Amino acid sequence: MKSKIRLAFEKCKKEKRPALITYTVAGDNTKKNSLKILNSIAKYADILELGFPHNTPIADGGQIQGSSHRALKNGIRLKDVFQIVKSFKKTNPLKPLILMGYYNLIYQNKENNFLNKCKSSGVDGLIVVDLPWPENKNLSNKCKKKSINFIQLVSPTTSKDRMKKIIRDSHDMIYYISMLSTTGGKLKVSPRKILENYKKIKKLNSNKNLVIGFGITNKTISSLKTADGLVVGSQLCKTITDSIKKRQNPVTKLDKLVYSLKNKILWIG
Repeated sequence: MKSKIRLAFEKCKKEKRPALITYTVAGDNTKKNSLKILNSIAKYADILELGFPHNTPIADGGQIQGSSHRALKNGIRLKDVFQIVKSFKKTNPLKPLILMGYYNLIYQNKENNFLNKCKSSGVDGLIVVDLPWPENKNLSNKCKKKSINFIQLVSPTTSKDRMKKIIRDSHDMIYYISMLSTTGGKLKVSPRKILENYKKIKKLNSNKNLVIGFGITNKTISSLKTADGLVVGSQLCKTITDSIKKRQNPVTKLDKLVYSLKNKILWIG
């Protein structure tokens, strides 16, 4: 049986466009608003990533760190994250949702217990930022047994030999970190160079769904439309921050932003 993640990519490829993948932090800026945001942007996003907040998100830039700190300050814990996922899946059963975060929380909650909660709440995929291949092989295999996609990460510095092995062990989606930076940084390399590197990876196995993340905004998304998928996260977190400062509704603001992002990848030109 095909996963919801694979089906989402197949749908996008039929429509000759990349999958739009959004990232928000669970519980930002409140548990209630976090769920409202997911329900709202699910109209436009093909796949949703939901971060479980961490007090030391080392791979994340200021915008996502700010979102994590707000969520933690509001008392959001892992049990709340699963409740948000479960509630979202009740109204959006076919929309793929990927949990993203750091291994420490998984370890503290015991791997098997964590994966059981993922399965029962409706999580479709898992990204563990600080658990690289091959150290993640055991967790990846456990995910596979529960029909949860484990998403591997590759970067511009990943060697060709290592890349082949990671791709071989990957499930339905691979995440290409477009540049050596924390999330939310401005693109330090041109979209043309990113796509050059991207195409080299795709040649290793064209059947694998490869998405690009880091540095993607409404200003850069149109130039990367040949990818299988594009991840936008920091701009969404920044929009929540800005809306709070201006006392505006973050749900409405994110709805407009993701609608705009979707239109930019649908527009041919």
